[in-house]
Amino acid sequence: TVNEVPKSDDKHLELMSEENVKKANEFHRSFPQYSVTPLQNLSSLAKYLGVKNIFCKDESYRFGLNAFKVLGGSYAMGRYIAKELGRDISELPYNVLSSDKLREEFGQATFFTATDGNHGRGVAWAANRLGQKAVVRMPKGTTKTRFDNIAKEGATVTIEEVNYDDCVRMAAAEAAKTEHGIIVQDTAWDGYEEIPSWIMQGYGTLVLEADQQLKEMGVERPTHVFVQAGVGSLAGAVVGYFAHKYKDNPPVMAVCEASAADCLYRPFLPDPGDRQGRCRPPGMAGAAGLADGGAAGAHPDGAAVAGGTGGLSGPPAGGGPALGGLRRSDRYPLHLHRHQLPRPHRRCAGEPLSL
Repeated sequence: TVNEVPKSDDKHLELMSEENVKKANEFHRSFPQYSVTPLQNLSSLAKYLGVKNIFCKDESYRFGLNAFKVLGGSYAMGRYIAKELGRDISELPYNVLSSDKLREEFGQATFFTATDGNHGRGVAWAANRLGQKAVVRMPKGTTKTRFDNIAKEGATVTIEEVNYDDCVRMAAAEAAKTEHGIIVQDTAWDGYEEIPSWIMQGYGTLVLEADQQLKEMGVERPTHVFVQAGVGSLAGAVVGYFAHKYKDNPPVMAVCEASAADCLYRPFLPDPGDRQGRCRPPGMAGAAGLADGGAAGAHPDGAAVAGGTGGLSGPPAGGGPALGGLRRSDRYPLHLHRHQLPRPHRRCAGEPLSL
C-alpha cells in the first residue's frame, strides 16, 4: 500500500526518531513495574472484513494503571529532573531517580497537572514512585472513582467547578507561583512545547513495542495505522514514529476522532461550523507530527464510535460495524478524508488557550 499524502521535511518529525523513542523505552524498562503490553491479533475480525491481519495494542496492562498515559507523564518528569541536573536521561534510570542520593542532589519538585483522569493518575503514580510531589486539578463532573484513583497515589487532588481548559490554566498558574513547581501537561501552547514533546516521546514506548511485536509476527511494515486523535499527543507520537521510520513509504495513517470534538476534521469542511466548547487545545508538537507524517483525518459518526469496538476478537454480531475505519456501513456512516493536516498553533475552538 502506497501512502500518497504529501510529506513535509519539518524539524518536528525528528522528535519521534527511533533513537529518541528507544531512549524513552530504556527509561521505562528501568521501572520494576515495566512489562511489554500485548499486541492482540484480531484474527476473527480480520477474516470477517476480508483483510490479512488486524492487530490492536492493548494498553490496559500498562503499569497496572489500565492506560498508556503514564508513559508520557513519567518520561517528562524524568527528562525535567535530568535537565535540572545537567545530565542525560540515560544516566537517571528508576533506581537512581528514586534514591536518597538523588533526593539530596535534586530536592523535591511539585508537578502540577490538569486531567480528566488517566494523565493525572499517571503523573501522580510516577511522582509517588520517584519521591516527588504531585498536584492534580480535575474539571467539574469528574467521577469519584477517577478522583480516588489519583488520591490514593498520594497526590493533592481537587475537583474544581470549572471546565478542563480552566483547570489547565489553574494548574499552570499555581506551578508558576510554587517554588520548584512545574506544569506537566499533555497539551501545548505558545511558549510551552518542550514538556509536551517529552510526553510524546514517552508515548513512543508503546509504538516501539508494537513495531517490534509486528516484526516478531512476521509483519515488516504495517500497511495502515489507526489512532484516536485525543488532544494530539498520542496521535502525533504514533504518526511521527512511523513517518520517520518509513520515510520513503510510510503506512497509510488515519487519525480518528468523535464527531462531538472533531477538531482536526472540521477545518477541511467548506463550513467548519462553530466548535466553541467542544475542542481542547491541540498540542503543537503533536499536530506537527501529524502534518509531517501525512496523516489522514477520519471522522466516524458518533454511533460508529460507540459501536465500533464490538466483536474484535470474535465474529461480530448482527453484521454491524466491526471497526469504523475499515468497513463502511449504511447504519454507521464513516467519513474518511485524506489530507495533509495543518500544523495549528492555536486551539481549534476559536479562542487561543492563553495562560
